[in-house]
Amino acid sequence: MHYTVSEAAKKLGVCSETIRRWDNENKLTATRNPMNNYRVYKEEDLNKVSFLNVVNSNDAEEHQHIEPRRRYTSIELFAGTGGLALGLEQAGIEHVLLNEIDKYACETLRINRPNWNLVEGDIVPLDFTPYLGKVDIVTGGFPCQTFSYAGKKAGFEDARGTMFYEFARCIKETEPQIFIGENVRVLLNHDGGNTLKTRIRILEDRGYDVIKPQVLRAIHYKVPQKRERLLIVGVKKGSGIKFEYPMPQPHIYTLNDALKKGRLFKSDVPVSTGQSYPKRKKEILDMVSPGGCWRDLPVDIQKEYMLKSFYLGGGKTGMARRISWDEPSLTLTCAPAQKQTERCHPEETRPLQVREYARIQTFPDTWVFSGSMNQQYKQIGNAVPVNLAYFIGQAVVKALNEVSRDSS
Repeated sequence: MHYTVSEAAKKLGVCSETIRRWDNENKLTATRNPMNNYRVYKEEDLNKVSFLNVVNSNDAEEHQHIEPRRRYTSIELFAGTGGLALGLEQAGIEHVLLNEIDKYACETLRINRPNWNLVEGDIVPLDFTPYLGKVDIVTGGFPCQTFSYAGKKAGFEDARGTMFYEFARCIKETEPQIFIGENVRVLLNHDGGNTLKTRIRILEDRGYDVIKPQVLRAIHYKVPQKRERLLIVGVKKGSGIKFEYPMPQPHIYTLNDALKKGRLFKSDVPVSTGQSYPKRKKEILDMVSPGGCWRDLPVDIQKEYMLKSFYLGGGKTGMARRISWDEPSLTLTCAPAQKQTERCHPEETRPLQVREYARIQTFPDTWVFSGSMNQQYKQIGNAVPVNLAYFIGQAVVKALNEVSRDSS
């Protein structure tokens, strides 16, 4: 699969001039499109540059597990199916309360961790004051709702009615040492960045120093998926805590690592239920090679499949997309067979199955998902990858350990 200069820039999160500079510096090798002689770049070359742009491979070291110096406790909001909670648990953090409203996700959590103190239902009536001063960490992937701004005076009360308000309320009522909010990357630029700035100001007004938000790419944290999550981290003012985002790891993992015995898992992925394609869609996807998409189809088939989208701008490289074994998966969605976001198996012309989805999100094979097949896809597609959550948790443990050492 090939990308134009602008598509490559968007994929890597840089400007087009940076792509051209890397090309001139021989960090990227371009080929020429025979139709127009424009520069195009291979997927595998972009993946390599994506990694090198984040971490100097000469300095990268494999992470060494950090043990907590004491018992660190957390409250997790909007817990979903447990990706973030499980990763934090693996990092050594103990959950004293989790809240989730989706009944199928709650069933999943109860099946896998019956000892967790899970409160199912709406967060609004929950009283967190009994935990005042008794938890170290509050975490939550609050839904990205917007709220109106009363000019520059927008504050805590203006957020009322949103899940962010409930997240901030929990912080206010418990006063943890650290909070971690996670969200989608687009929050960075929503309303010209004002949405994020306002939320940061509200959190700072609660008595916290907010670390500069950072987008973490899951592929740099032992996750075979090109998923990105925005982290908003705050530390209690006067606590002396110095939080640092986790360092990228020196290896990129692929779909092969996710689904086959090897570096990530001790066995091949178990067979499970999964969606299927309609007859004509399967016939079309049969024509797409691993790593390819709609662009690799004959032009008449492209027009048939893409309809009006064929004439619009943009890469749309997630459409009619077949993942290859030697690349990380594209970001998983809640449904692997939708036309805009196909996630086709490398060899078999079918969507990725439920357990394959779970592997790509680095859930262990022992983690059971409740509900219908579609509910299971939804739970997994919305989750924070477990391995990414583990490295986030280890960064928290490291920061808290430093304070514990100073006070001991």
